[in-house]
Amino acid sequence: MRVIIDRFEGPYAVCEDENRKMINIEKTKLPKGAKEGSVLIIQGNNIEIDYNETENRKKRIKKLMDSLWE
Repeated sequence: MRVIIDRFEGPYAVCEDENRKMINIEKTKLPKGAKEGSVLIIQGNNIEIDYNETENRKKRIKKLMDSLWE
């Protein structure tokens, strides 16, 4: 399953899954370096950051924002 960290609230990372459902993940279970906007891959108890997809999303969002200001 893939999720995107939307925000942090208290001891939790509030994440959105592929079906737009919000789930909470304890911050202590996140990999080092996880932050808002990070794409996470969850497989059982293992959580990893998908660096490629995170970077691709950043580029797409920047391109959209740049087109709004042109």
